[in-house]
Amino acid sequence: MITVFGSINVDLVARVDTIPRPGETVLASGYATLCGGKGANQAVAAARVSSAGRVVMVGRIGEDAFGGLCMDNLAANGVMVDRVRVGAEPTGCAFITVSAAGENAITVASGANASLSVDAIPKAEFSAATTLVLQMEVPFAASLTVAQRVRAKGGRVIWNLAPVPDRLGAAELRALLDATSVLVVNEHEACAAAARLGWVGDSFEEATAFLASTGGVTCIVTAGARGACAFHPDGARQAVAADRIRPVDTTGAGDTFVGILAAGLDEGRDWSEVLARACRGASLACLEHGAQKGMPTAEALS
Repeated sequence: MITVFGSINVDLVARVDTIPRPGETVLASGYATLCGGKGANQAVAAARVSSAGRVVMVGRIGEDAFGGLCMDNLAANGVMVDRVRVGAEPTGCAFITVSAAGENAITVASGANASLSVDAIPKAEFSAATTLVLQMEVPFAASLTVAQRVRAKGGRVIWNLAPVPDRLGAAELRALLDATSVLVVNEHEACAAAARLGWVGDSFEEATAFLASTGGVTCIVTAGARGACAFHPDGARQAVAADRIRPVDTTGAGDTFVGILAAGLDEGRDWSEVLARACRGASLACLEHGAQKGMPTAEALS
């Protein structure tokens, strides 16, 4: 079973020729209201391709129209929503600007996500068969406690270190690594995390290898059009190329990668196949507007 403990947002997306620089105003012809949040995105991505069992979303929304929209969307994509709680805080919201080249800039207002707590899911629901997926858009202390509970049961913990909080110190990062089976980062996140543990350098591959060996985890770095590479704690590594595409919108590509990765590992696939499917899925996700619209089904990956 895949359990996603994380954020649920509504995305307000504006499309512009170029992303505005600091102090600059640009005009968009309109905007779209879409469902997102890294946690919800990863749950949807996993549910669309998973054949091994349920995908459960654990999160928090507001008692508002955005919250209802998010709940309906998760359920429509086959995600179990029994562990999504409704509170007084507004549903989280992300403000996304997408350029004509397909790049994006994102500002997230956490809202109800900031109140997600460990009591949202009972300890008894965890087992050695649990695959837990985490990100960094809900309270770190709650995520860490849930991760530790899953590892204590012998389950698998996949932690997407995104975004890397400015206040995440070395001690917290070591605790995160101790509670993690698989760490997923992009190039910038790899360097930022490794530097906080004393690494000095400018190669994201070396930073990722450092995190894997220091933390005793499998660390995967995603590198956009260059694909992804997994560094294992024993020094082994596996690289997979991305499909060559002309991106329409890269929003959600990383979340698609994580969701498909989680589904593949939960199904017992080998690492080479898991990475190849995750890379292909992330590429396909870039061919549609919005974080979730382009997320593929299992048939599209075959």
